[in-house]
Amino acid sequence: MRLSLLAIWSLALRELKRFIRQRNRVFGALAQPLIFWALFGVGLSPSFRAGGSASVDYFEYFFPGTVVLILLFTAIFATISIIDDRNAGFLQSVLVAPVSRTSIVGGKILGTTILSVGQAAIVLALAPFAGISLGPLEVAGTLLLMIVIAVGLAGLGFSIAWRMDSTQGFHAIMMSFLMPMWFLSGAFFPSAGLPLWLKTLVTINPLTYGLAAVRHVLYWNKPELVGDVPGLALSVAATVAFAIAMIALSTRIASAHEKPGRAK
Repeated sequence: MRLSLLAIWSLALRELKRFIRQRNRVFGALAQPLIFWALFGVGLSPSFRAGGSASVDYFEYFFPGTVVLILLFTAIFATISIIDDRNAGFLQSVLVAPVSRTSIVGGKILGTTILSVGQAAIVLALAPFAGISLGPLEVAGTLLLMIVIAVGLAGLGFSIAWRMDSTQGFHAIMMSFLMPMWFLSGAFFPSAGLPLWLKTLVTINPLTYGLAAVRHVLYWNKPELVGDVPGLALSVAATVAFAIAMIALSTRIASAHEKPGRAK
């Protein structure tokens, strides 16, 4: 157990150090969502009303989605390094160490979660500029939710990257699968009034429930501004279930082969 915990922390610490040294990752994961928030928020606010309410403009509506987008971007940029580690030979060195595959998965997910939540927390501090008032309860609840969401996204990214040897292929999956997850979560537009087929996609999207839970907590004292989203209990349960499922999937994939294979 002690050796496993040491391996998990060592791998997580390596992720943190590598992130600090690669400043382009900071820009990609943090600056780009903020640019989206500023441009879309200002540009669409004059013509947007969430649920017919004049109390929430697009600048405010888009803010929780921006926080979740940072979690998603950080998970993508962090887990894509698995491919670089394999091609550089580092991953093979870790695999022959006397630690379990679970420790490898845990270290990667822990490091990614710390990075994701740390960056999203910086943006969360900007909530008052979006018109969202934060008290201790809202801050604590949102941070806990961000941790669970980040664990799920890190596990999903790990599961995709583990069997790939091409960063170009990972970016293709990001654009065709991971980004649509975010678009269909209710971050970019509300689900009310959508056609049935599109609303079905929104309903089965696990990120929908993570974002809905964040909205519920951010508007804890103003529930009328939450909008047409799943209930808090359902959203929290689905988000936790998604995180657990992604941890289990990552562990299963990492343990399925003695050596991480290359994409055929």
